[in-house]
Amino acid sequence: MIKKLKNSPLLAMGCHIFVHLRQIRCGEDAMNQTNAFRINIDKVLKDKVSKYYNRIPKFLISYLKRTVHQEDINGILERNNDVEGVAFMHALVKNEFNLHLHLKGEENIPGKGQFIFASNHPLGGLDGICLSSVLGERYDGKIKYLVNDILYYIDPLKPIFIPINKYGSQARGSAKAMNEAYASDNQIITFPAGLCSRKVKGMIIDMEWMKSFIIKAVEYRRDVIPVHFAGRNSNFFYNFANIRKATGIKFNIELIYLPDEMYKNSNQTFTITFGKPIPWQTFDKSKTPSEWAQYVKEVVYTLK
Repeated sequence: MIKKLKNSPLLAMGCHIFVHLRQIRCGEDAMNQTNAFRINIDKVLKDKVSKYYNRIPKFLISYLKRTVHQEDINGILERNNDVEGVAFMHALVKNEFNLHLHLKGEENIPGKGQFIFASNHPLGGLDGICLSSVLGERYDGKIKYLVNDILYYIDPLKPIFIPINKYGSQARGSAKAMNEAYASDNQIITFPAGLCSRKVKGMIIDMEWMKSFIIKAVEYRRDVIPVHFAGRNSNFFYNFANIRKATGIKFNIELIYLPDEMYKNSNQTFTITFGKPIPWQTFDKSKTPSEWAQYVKEVVYTLK
């Protein structure tokens, strides 16, 4: 099974599609696209594997279109082409995915000041949508959301997202935008794990949290508010991710299934718990930034 996965044409096509979408949003050729981003699997394949396009079984192309929900997502973008930012997030929560949010610890959300809301990342899409909707409403739209997953590609989110790019020509611009966000009066929403949670020894848990938000908390004197988002993806997603890892494939091809996971989580009730703010002065030299990041992660998981 592992050998078949490594040689799978679906894996190759998935990689091409994911990489191409990143190039469209990150590269200069984005300027030559139509103003409204739309998913077009046929165009991606024709652009990237034109020599083999006619040899690809149509059922595989149809499967990919269903997996990334091409028609559904393009429909969302069409129906909501007059809203952006927090208003777009509200539309996704209420109208498109019919989500119900149960908030706990609301008294821990300060009315004034600038903070970093650091959350676990169980879903890889809807959790960011929900948090942005809740905090965007609480803070009059003055939020910035650090993203490097599927939300990165959706144009109506431009007013509130800060793309995280650690590699290539976009890295410097990304760092500048991030510093400007931390220096602003916007609230920062971050998922320090970067990738969504995986299943480890039967538990749905984030991977290691990155230290960047700790460094920025101290640099910009922002208290950190721990947030726990209760949710999970399907067993299929976790099993696929674990098989991919067992093969030694480094590319996170399971991300191609995140749109499908979003739709599987439609019509759900999610509980979001806000913990007490952790003063930025807490992050002293008694621990390294990486150790403090893991400390905050542990605090988050005590909230569930």
